Parts: sequence; structure tokens; C-alpha cells
Amino acid sequence: MKESNVDVLIIGAGPAGLMCAQGLAAAGVDVRIIDKRPKAVPAGQADGIQPRTLEVLQSYGLAERLFREGNQMHMTAFYNPSPSGGIERTGRAADVTAPTARYPFEVTLHQGAIERIFLDRLAEHGIEVDRPMQPTSLELSQDEAELNDPQAYPVKVVLKHLNEAHAISLTKQENQTPNGTPTDGVEDTEVVRAKYVLGADGAHSWVRKTLGFTMDGEQTDYIWGVVDSVPETDFPDIRNRTAIHSKNGSCMVIPREGDTVRLYVQLSEVEVGQSGRLDKAKMGPEQVMETARKSFAPYKITFPKELEWWTIYIIGQRVASSFSARERVFIAGDACHTHSPKAGQGMNASMNDTHNLVWKLTHVLRGWAQPSLLKTYEAERRKYAQDLIDFDKKFSALFSGKPRSEDNEDGVTHEEFLKVFQTFGQFTSGIGIHYQDSTIVDSSNQAYAKNLVIGQRCIPQTVLRAADCRPYNIHDLMPSDTRFKVLLFVGDLTDANQLAKIQAFATELDTPSSFIKKFTPAGAKFDTVFDIITVTTTKKEVCEYTLVPAILRSHWSKVFVDDIALYGNIGGITYESYGISSEGAVVIVRPDGYVGMVAPFDGSTTHFDGYFSQFLKSTN
Repeated sequence: MKESNVDVLIIGAGPAGLMCAQGLAAAGVDVRIIDKRPKAVPAGQADGIQPRTLEVLQSYGLAERLFREGNQMHMTAFYNPSPSGGIERTGRAADVTAPTARYPFEVTLHQGAIERIFLDRLAEHGIEVDRPMQPTSLELSQDEAELNDPQAYPVKVVLKHLNEAHAISLTKQENQTPNGTPTDGVEDTEVVRAKYVLGADGAHSWVRKTLGFTMDGEQTDYIWGVVDSVPETDFPDIRNRTAIHSKNGSCMVIPREGDTVRLYVQLSEVEVGQSGRLDKAKMGPEQVMETARKSFAPYKITFPKELEWWTIYIIGQRVASSFSARERVFIAGDACHTHSPKAGQGMNASMNDTHNLVWKLTHVLRGWAQPSLLKTYEAERRKYAQDLIDFDKKFSALFSGKPRSEDNEDGVTHEEFLKVFQTFGQFTSGIGIHYQDSTIVDSSNQAYAKNLVIGQRCIPQTVLRAADCRPYNIHDLMPSDTRFKVLLFVGDLTDANQLAKIQAFATELDTPSSFIKKFTPAGAKFDTVFDIITVTTTKKEVCEYTLVPAILRSHWSKVFVDDIALYGNIGGITYESYGISSEGAVVIVRPDGYVGMVAPFDGSTTHFDGYFSQFLKSTN
């Protein structure tokens, strides 16, 4: 029997698994990813990318292609019952209500095309998804010494290569024996020993079931159908995201790439089996399309072309009882949280789960961080998942509820729905995600950058490169390269007091006891773990980047001014928008783009010792 070792084995090549694989591969981690599907998703599935996820993809250099191939959704329209019958538009509003979003819109593109972006990036690293392949057993060592050794391989997974016919049957029917193992069609078997395993294998996760984790929550009574098509219609908002409340039920319009449109249609008469799962063999897309035709009246909508994809589902709102086993086996994405798709959170939550995990795994595998850092994955992402379910319950109830009318005075009003839509805009966009205080989030010095919320992602702003006055979005200075970003807001370089503090900071940073020297591997470049970026308030006409001590600029391109650009009237408000005074501040941004801590800029580097020593290893 073939045997192999790998640092990280990823089970499931959907958005969560692929996000993790490409992030780890870029960091040089030995990673392998498998999937039971014989081919990648060709169409359908998830399709909406929220503003924060766009920022994350940009940080990996993946957003440009998404913008090129996808559709941008800028506006939302709202329709409600008309007194004269049918529906009428009751308003329009911005699709994204998050003032600090770098990209104040959503991008829609079918999941297969989104996965292809990741697959092509993996191919650049020489990695392909092994498919069709199914795990049949997973054993986690009980030896404490082995579990506590980050270089050990305590997880044993047996994999079976499937023939294509059997893989298709598994994918379509979840055709498995009670213990979740394939019944036939096996070609060969191998044993993989892994340091870490990620189960990103969907809502019916084999990994989750094998670990004995439960999905806690409930199944609603809301049943929805989905069709992806190129319809013919006189509906004026077919290219806007549209929420329709009709007496016939609710409907959501999602414009997609090209002329494709996705419709979410509320259904009422659908057969549900004793297990609570829908029997799709007893229904078809015709039911969904016919209900849509009724809900759109008096507007007409027909479906003359072959459907690209369809499905029918019951909304379930559940969170896994645990997200990891001994910080060696993790689950992510639909494997640990399920909810309705209409707020466009599923794929976004999944990818941001593993974005959170990538840098933590990398730091531990490199020996830079203590294994306890991995505990923060569940602490941060499980709380987010629970918050998501709480939001989804409110949103789904409003969306699936009957609209208020003369016959139904207790129904949902347009004003109620719009208020929830806009109130939760920070959350649904992903912009407002807030990680609570922990070993990697310290909010004790919030006052020094009062508008840059510690535990939230760093706010995008434009700064000018001091050497050549070229404008940059500060996000583009902080790629997801597993390094901590040390943002030095040093005030005015022409102010003698500020210059003295800069010199003191640089001198202290060059001592063996400084946090950078303490937590950077011996012999490694100064900017291996920490990337220092200096932002001054000195005017562009007089600023000289050479005034910044050499130790604080690994390259001439690392010094910036907070001033207005020569063209375009952008820039010049970073200190103001972050709430940083002319005295300056130091902001530590985690490798995933979230603010970890803030400290006064007073010439001392000791503020950071306690923060980093909680989770990084002294390498000298």
C-alpha cells in the first residue's frame, strides 16, 4: 500500500479548501488537496463575492481576474404588492451599505469560474487537485508528545481512489454506507500521514461526522428553488439585485456574468421525506419557473433557453459543535456552518474561514509561532458563524415572510425589510467582522487610533509613496504574504520632536532584545516576519524618504506621505480617518489584514513585546 507524508491534507476542493490550498502553497507549505468529485464544478452553486472577500482576494493577487470575468452588483431594488394587483417597485438603494468598503459592490460569477481562478493559481505552484478520491478512515494520535510536536505527523488518513462512475454516484446521491465509506468502485488505496488536516468537504462533511462533531441548530420551514438562466423579460430591474415580496411568495433576483440571471424563488408545495431532506426526484425546475412567473406579475418572464443550473433546498441554520480536534484536524466552510444563501454569505464565510487559518498554520509549521495560536481559529470563526446564524434567522424570516397587505396586516413592510437590509450592511459585506480580544487581539490602546477598530480589518486609504509621489491604496502595501505589517505613523519628519522619536525607535529596534530581533529567525532577513511601512504627515513637496532611518525601510518604497495626490484629488486623510493625532501611533496588522494592536509612537518598542510573546516563539 502506498504511503506518504504531507504537512497539510485538505479534504474538499470547494471555495474553502481551494482558498486554503492556494494560501499555503504561496507560503511554501507542503500541501495536498483531494476531492471526491471527478471534475470541478461546471456551473451553478454559490455565486456572490462580498466586498470584504474582494479585498481578501486582492491581497492574494486574485481579484483582477474576478473583476474581469464577473458581474458587478451596485444597486438593489425592492418590489412589494401593488394595490392594483401584482407587484410594484417601492424603492432602490445601494447594494452595499458599508462606508469604508474599498469595493462598494458585490461581484457575481458562478462557483465553477471562481474555483477555476484558484485552480489556475495552484497550477502555478505545481499543485493539482487529486480526484476522484475519498477518505475512508481518519485516526488522530492520542500520544500527547506527538500531538504537542508541531513537526510530528499525528493524523493518519486512508484514501481510496474511485473510478469515475462511483465518484459521480457519491456526488449525486451521497451513496455511502452508514459509516461513510465507499461501497464499491475502488481502484486503489493509500495511507497519508499529515501534520494537519482540513475538512472542507461541505454540509454533509465526512470529516465532521468522523470526528463526532454535531451540527447544532434547526431546519426552517422555508423551501426555496434556484434557477440560473438567460430569461426574456420586461422586468426593469433584471440587472439589479432585487428583492420581491409578492402575495404569491418571495423572490430574489441576482444578475450574473454575461446575460445570466439567478432567481431564488420561494416555494410552498414541495414534498419532504421523513428524514427532512427534499426528494428532488419528485420535482423539477418547471415548478420553480412557474412560481417565478406568478411572482413577477404584471411583468412577464420566460425561459426560452436551456437552464444552466437549478436546485431546490430547505433553509437549515446550524453551527458545528467544534471546529477542530486537538488543533490538528480542522473543519471549515459548509462543514461547520449552514444558512440561507440569499444574503450571499456562504462562499464568503467559507473562504474567510480558511483565510483566517492559512497564516496561523504557516507560522506554526515554520516554527515561528506556538501551537496554541491555532486555538484562535475556532475562537474567532465559530463566534462569527454564530453571529451569522443569528443574522440569518432574522433576514430569512423577513425575506420568507408574507408582505403586509390589506389581507395581512401582520406581514412584513417595505420599511422593515429595508431597515434590516441597511442595518446589517456592515455585517453582510464582511467589512464589519470584529474579532474579540484574545492573544492576537489587544484593544487596550484603542485611543491612539480611535477610528481604526482593533479586531477589525484595516481600513483602506490612499497614501503617496514618498520617493516618487505615486498613490497607493494602503491595502496594496499589505498583501497576504504571512508577514505582520508594522505601520509606523510617525507624524511630521520636519518636526524635531518627531524625528527624535523616530531615531529612538530605530535605535531600540536594532538591539537584540527588540521584538523584531527576538522573533525573526537567526540569519533571516530583517523583514522576514515583520514588514515595516512608515507613513508621515510631511508634505510631498518637501518630504525626503532618506530622513527615515535605514533600519525602518527595507527598501526605498517603504516610506509614504499622507498627502493629496498630484492628480485625482485622493489621499491626505489617512491620519484623520484612522483617528491618529500628529504625535503618531504604531499599528500592528495581522497577516490576514486585521488590526491586532495599536501603541503610542513614543520612541519605545517595548509596547509590542507582551503582545507577540503570547503566541510567537523567540527564535534566537
